[in-house]
Amino acid sequence: MAETPERGLKLIEGLPLEDYHLFHAARADLLRRIGERERARAAYERALELTPNSAERTFLEGRLAEL
Repeated sequence: MAETPERGLKLIEGLPLEDYHLFHAARADLLRRIGERERARAAYERALELTPNSAERTFLEGRLAEL
């Protein structure tokens, strides 16, 4: 997480991983932790679009439902 969620978010935001579901899942979690619910929701939705695994999909759907 690199010190704080804000710092972690700053570190990952510039990475070229737009097509990687775990990038969006990690970003969503950091956004959720700092109270950015709408941005977190969008990141979880993007992660869900890209997720090939049903177990990961179930986990992400649960996180999304918490928002």
